[in-house]
Amino acid sequence: QVQLVESGGGLVQAGGSLRLSCATSGRTFSITHMGWFRQAPGKKREFVAAIRWSGGSTYYTDSVKGRFTISRDNAKNTVYLQMNSLKPEDTAVYYCAANKGDFIVTMSKMYDSWGQGTQVTVSS
Repeated sequence: QVQLVESGGGLVQAGGSLRLSCATSGRTFSITHMGWFRQAPGKKREFVAAIRWSGGSTYYTDSVKGRFTISRDNAKNTVYLQMNSLKPEDTAVYYCAANKGDFIVTMSKMYDSWGQGTQVTVSS
């Protein structure tokens, strides 16, 4: 079992920044890559970014490229999502998720463990 706990959400004005954290615990040795997803009210959960635990290769959805950066601190077993130039359409509950597969995937059903989510609200 892998446990994930997100933090760092909040209310920010458009153009501002937030950094989300996802602390992992439990059987973390089984994790191959971590992802961030988000879900806005009335919408499906969507992929935001992912990072390979070993090597650090990253992948982003087009709408956040150049604004968001995913990173990890292996010593702290923590993954981060630095969000800059935030827009009102970035408002959502953000979730981190862990995957044990060989390749970075963007489908939420392919992830094995999930955090409880943290709310990000961007005001215009």
